[in-house]
Amino acid sequence: MVPFPAQSHLNQLLQFSCLVSSYGLPVHFVASAIHNRQTKSRINGLNPLDIAKINFHDLPIPPFASPPPNPNASNKFPAQLQPAWNATVNQRKPFSNFLQEMSEKSKRVVVIHDLMMAFVVQDVASIHNAESYTFNVFSAYSLASFIAESKGKSNPTRIPHSKEIPKPSFEDCLTDEFSYFEALQYEPRRHRSGNIYNTCRLIEGPYLDLLASADTIMKRKSWAIGPIFPAKLPPQRHFHKHLVWLDKHAPKSVIYVAFGTTVSLSDEQIEELALGLERSKIKFLWSLRDADKGDVFDGAIRRPKLPLGFEDRIKGVGIVVRDWAPQPEILAHPSIGGFLMPCGWSSCIESISNGVPMAAWPMLADQPRTAVLITDVLKIGIVVREWEKRREIVKAVDIESVVRRLMASEEGERIKETAAEVAAMVRRANQPGGVSRLELDSFIAHITRLDDIVSKL
Repeated sequence: MVPFPAQSHLNQLLQFSCLVSSYGLPVHFVASAIHNRQTKSRINGLNPLDIAKINFHDLPIPPFASPPPNPNASNKFPAQLQPAWNATVNQRKPFSNFLQEMSEKSKRVVVIHDLMMAFVVQDVASIHNAESYTFNVFSAYSLASFIAESKGKSNPTRIPHSKEIPKPSFEDCLTDEFSYFEALQYEPRRHRSGNIYNTCRLIEGPYLDLLASADTIMKRKSWAIGPIFPAKLPPQRHFHKHLVWLDKHAPKSVIYVAFGTTVSLSDEQIEELALGLERSKIKFLWSLRDADKGDVFDGAIRRPKLPLGFEDRIKGVGIVVRDWAPQPEILAHPSIGGFLMPCGWSSCIESISNGVPMAAWPMLADQPRTAVLITDVLKIGIVVREWEKRREIVKAVDIESVVRRLMASEEGERIKETAAEVAAMVRRANQPGGVSRLELDSFIAHITRLDDIVSKL
């Protein structure tokens, strides 16, 4: 497993590592020492006994090198994503050495790499008993729409939507630097043997079909094995203090607010968000953290300021979490009835899996497109701010309105019912005999060559 060193990417590939390991296969998780440490310290929703089965390997590289220069760049690479990008720069050679070592003592080496790590693993093509597969950490809708747009199409499928894909896209969702980094991955990706998607055909079938059609032309296979459900922790696990707080509230009465590890809000926006939550009179749990920057262990993080007296005024109604929050377990808690978030796919699938409707507030990259999937296609969320107004501060009055619409209105009730139906559907898909479980079984059979053995019987 070769993850891109950003938290949501690390999470998904670690969850997939545990799934593959459950089939009895040895799994090696390969990253810099600091990112392996980060991965193991944030194993929310995973069983430590499952993590213990994973072999973590520290590549001998500096974790934060300087990126290759891009003379054509005209806009600044987002500061919150810069460390993750920089951390990949020097990984190709040490990973190639590790791969060669593994190939000499193994019958076959299967490399599963993040979509953004194709450049690092490209030497797989020169190893006779190695093969590689891309693990896609984005929604199929986002990937398909990017492909469709690159070919001049305005809509990735024939399914009608109330809105078109956010325009313009490449210019506004990605910076020149990131586009340059993405271009480095293009040629190495041609050598992959197939694609794995952390989604379910029951919710993204048309978009997966579009992606599969391209794979078929290139003679690649594809598998949709999600949404990946984190394994339940042992019953004797220590309960997080914020889960204890949630225990005191009625079912579906609390909205969870979190912006992940790649988004930092301005002081002005934090103040408006705080006032909007307070005025909504809806109970809330707010995970208020700045985006990850470089070494997450060095303590050099900004502590966002809240309005004067805010935390005293909200006692009994809301709570602010400033340390690392156990998000999968929070979303699985029965008191959670909504999730205000920027629509990173990792958080979306956790929310979908638990039947939690979303207030979509996209910020960057694939998030605007995923927000369309959540609100217009699946109809399990509402929009906080239209993408065209992304440079504007969202005022408290608008946040108050969105929170109340999602949590305390007839519209919100309909969305909650739809979210529950979608959750039940994807959970069935992951049960034995379900479509996602069958695809996971198919992938394991493919890489172990079990399907070849069966075909010869």
